Amino acid sequence: MKRAPISPYFDIKTDAEGHEYMEVYLEGIALLRLVLSNKGTAFTEDERVALGLDGLLPPQVNTLEQQVERVYRGFLREPDPIAKYQYLRALQERAETLFYALLERHLEEMMPIIYTPTVGQAVQQFSHLYQNPRGLSFSPLNIDRAAGVVRNFPWNDVRMIVATDSSAILGIGDQGYGGLAIAIGKLALYTIGGGVNPFHTMPVKLDVGTDRLELLNDEFYLGVRQRRLRGERYLAFLDKFVKAIHERWPRAVIQWEDLAKDVAFTVLERYRKQLPSFNDDIQGTGAVALAGLLSASRLKGESLSEQRVVIHGAGAGGIGVAWAITQGLIREGLSPEDARDRVCVIDSRGLLVEGRNVEAYKQAFAQPRAKIAGWRIANEIPTLLETIEHTKATVLLGLSGQAGSFNHPVVQAMARNTTRPVIFPLSNPTSACEALPEDILDWSEGRAIVATGSPFPDVERDGHVHHIGQGNNAFIFPGLGFGVILAECREITDGMVLEAAYALAEYTTAAHSRTGRVYPPVRELREVSIRVGTRVIEQALRENVAGKTSLAGRDLDTYLRSRFWKPRYLPIVRGDHTAMIDHPGYQREE
Repeated sequence: MKRAPISPYFDIKTDAEGHEYMEVYLEGIALLRLVLSNKGTAFTEDERVALGLDGLLPPQVNTLEQQVERVYRGFLREPDPIAKYQYLRALQERAETLFYALLERHLEEMMPIIYTPTVGQAVQQFSHLYQNPRGLSFSPLNIDRAAGVVRNFPWNDVRMIVATDSSAILGIGDQGYGGLAIAIGKLALYTIGGGVNPFHTMPVKLDVGTDRLELLNDEFYLGVRQRRLRGERYLAFLDKFVKAIHERWPRAVIQWEDLAKDVAFTVLERYRKQLPSFNDDIQGTGAVALAGLLSASRLKGESLSEQRVVIHGAGAGGIGVAWAITQGLIREGLSPEDARDRVCVIDSRGLLVEGRNVEAYKQAFAQPRAKIAGWRIANEIPTLLETIEHTKATVLLGLSGQAGSFNHPVVQAMARNTTRPVIFPLSNPTSACEALPEDILDWSEGRAIVATGSPFPDVERDGHVHHIGQGNNAFIFPGLGFGVILAECREITDGMVLEAAYALAEYTTAAHSRTGRVYPPVRELREVSIRVGTRVIEQALRENVAGKTSLAGRDLDTYLRSRFWKPRYLPIVRGDHTAMIDHPGYQREE
């Protein structure tokens, strides 16, 4: 079967010497409007003549490096984070290779703009800031035509999808259509941080409605104006979406994003064996928290099994963290019962204990009533502070979205329990963080090991610099997805996610134990993703879920580096217009 092009508009080919070039099936101004082929002022004179661009561009031919410097200066001129976000998104929709080249050179500076925390503001203002379409949108208006909708997407070989219904965005809740901004931002990190080629990616908005009245009443709101689908109607909607995706792109990976806790676990289990899929809010958050706890334990000179953990927050993220830590404790030799005994979860009413009327997904982490029988507590259900005091907790993790909940008494109680308390306020955005790192260090007399979910500056105290690591899921999901794509996995198993956590922890300990970091700096994201992807593939091979069994015995580190996409301009030549054909379901050769 003749291989179809990457899209109806261009393809990547290799010449006789093994050098890649881009063959395009457009010319003139249309070529400048195609974001992955637009080189702007970097089109050479020969390309301009051959491609119908002569006179359409300024006469000076620039290098990619010159373009990066120009757009970086433009970025610096923007007055505030949301303006910088808009600047970067406009660049992405104009010249995508240049966009990624800019991110590559300034990732640490720009990641808080394209992702947490600025993306939260972009989500809330999405309909008012909207400029260009990206990805696919499914709604009750078109879900019965889902097979036709997927055929409209121009990339013939989608491998990585981030799909959101925007019902539970951490810290800001139901945001309707605006949640698409998070899917776009995460896919940018898959590319720049995880090496996934941008023409293998697709953001998806599952627009099942919104219950936020201010959106429904907003004249500029772009989503469907109806209350959210729920129950069987919601699952039927997702069934149609998954079926259409799997029929056109059977190797595509789906990352479920920002699904409400009452459906997140159901959706994960419903589809994870139908196609490779995972929930970043559950599994990614769990893996990154476990990795940080492993690193912190090693800094203390202790093992994970010596820690007693309290998790404040019992949503999808909190339960995902509880699951991951429990699996880590079992891996270190504890029985499942002893592992669960070491992990206490607090929801909005207090400690999860047997007999409480709680959602099904929380029940596995309810402590036996006998455990609290001898506790001195004010009411029937122990509070956060009471749980810390009675369990002698050494680790406190925040996923509650409740700013200020790690107050002075809470931190002091942690400091009484252990010489070096591990306190991670992981909630996003910054306004929802359970405590500020500087306060935690003050209240613990500088003894706490601190990491956060949003970026915070390091804290200098008593002549010592405390590195405030960011427990960012971006240290997990890009490498996980990259490994799954390259190994052509049929399923993403719990074991693969657990290996990702250990890969991150071991990288951090090897590279940064002397500086006291529990997470690496963002600038090392690519190197982290290589390590994570390697371990994920190794585990997939062990569990027999890797379709590409030929990877067994290969030097995976070298292989992943060779497949890691990097932003660069290829020579561009005009192709045969008859090649502008679409092959839905086409599988690109490797």
